[in-house]
Amino acid sequence: MTGAEERPGAPLAGVRIVEASMLGPGAVTTHLADLGADVIKVEPPQGDYIREMTWPLVEGVSLMHLHISRGKRSVVLDLRTPEGRQVFLDLVKGADAVVEAMRPGGLERRGLGPGTLAEVNPRVVFCGISGYGATGPYRDLPSHGIAYDTWAGLVRPERTEDGHWAIPEHPSTGINAGPLYAALGILAGITRARATGTGGVLEVAQSDAAASMDWLRSETWRAYERPEDEVTGNPTDGYRRREPGTAGMRHGVRYQFYETRDGHVLFMASERELWRNFCAAVGRPDLFERHPGARYADHAVGDTELRDALTEIFAGRSSAEWIAFGVEHNVPIGPVNTPRTLAGDPQFRDRLPWLPAGRLGADQLPSPIRFVGEEQRVPGRAPSVGEHTEEVLREVLGYDAERITRLRGTGALGA
Repeated sequence: MTGAEERPGAPLAGVRIVEASMLGPGAVTTHLADLGADVIKVEPPQGDYIREMTWPLVEGVSLMHLHISRGKRSVVLDLRTPEGRQVFLDLVKGADAVVEAMRPGGLERRGLGPGTLAEVNPRVVFCGISGYGATGPYRDLPSHGIAYDTWAGLVRPERTEDGHWAIPEHPSTGINAGPLYAALGILAGITRARATGTGGVLEVAQSDAAASMDWLRSETWRAYERPEDEVTGNPTDGYRRREPGTAGMRHGVRYQFYETRDGHVLFMASERELWRNFCAAVGRPDLFERHPGARYADHAVGDTELRDALTEIFAGRSSAEWIAFGVEHNVPIGPVNTPRTLAGDPQFRDRLPWLPAGRLGADQLPSPIRFVGEEQRVPGRAPSVGEHTEEVLREVLGYDAERITRLRGTGALGA
């Protein structure tokens, strides 16, 4: 197999997923394919236009496709034809799960909804993933990835120099968290189905996932709606309520960014013991004596005298020297990278060796899931449209050459 090469002992060896997806939500099955599942991506004759979406294009193919579709097999089926629908049902008969990664109801409109699929395979798990989910007033609202983060309050409009509004640089949460939650749900559904013989239907909204990942801020605002004698701040802050989430750390001192000789580090000595370690190691026990702080969760908010002293101390060494200092003296000091500089970080080089362009078409990050003592699986290259149609029909469904030829004649397999 080119798209999903079998490796005995792969964590998800023996799991088969049939995927009908368009664009980014197909990342649901990327995580499963990385772990060894056989993912069969069913595409319309024109293919998923993910291959042409976003930047960069690597030798004419989008990086999004090269990454999201890696390790999968592509089968072309025209689900507008009865023959194409029958082939889809034949695939479902032997599948553990079916993923509909597009607007809700796409398969239902082709006569291939969850009820129909359960008739041919009662154990199949049906997972729908979409922008705003299968219910609610935004169910049919067209959307793309950033929409889920703006909906969840994660990305705010930024004013440009010429007075217009712009989308700021930001990490994309919903389009990545949604597939992760969906993959977790699929595995839970498969586990139950193998124990009970009954599948199920689950659906995940990328907007829900974005909000769920940022639970601390929204739940804090909710908690602050209660009376102040019921919900307070920390003892170290005199029980004063801080702004929710990380905004409440803006004026921290013992948990803050500091400029070094060649960049920045993140200082995180909010526990008294770790703060003592730092002061002793830099030869400034006087700082600890004057500003001992509380035992836990003390950011020394607003202590400008201490912040000035730390600013001077951190400016005296390079970032790498401070990281080495943290390791040696048990002080939490974190590296500060950008997406561009991250690849040069020694921790990155040790933990996330690039999956090579020669194998996948572009250098890509591996799965962060590692099984100790086992070699990490390298997925196959993202497929071209219909690359594995005949292979899957022969190997998975047992169709012979004559039957495949007849199917081609009906248009079920595209032109």
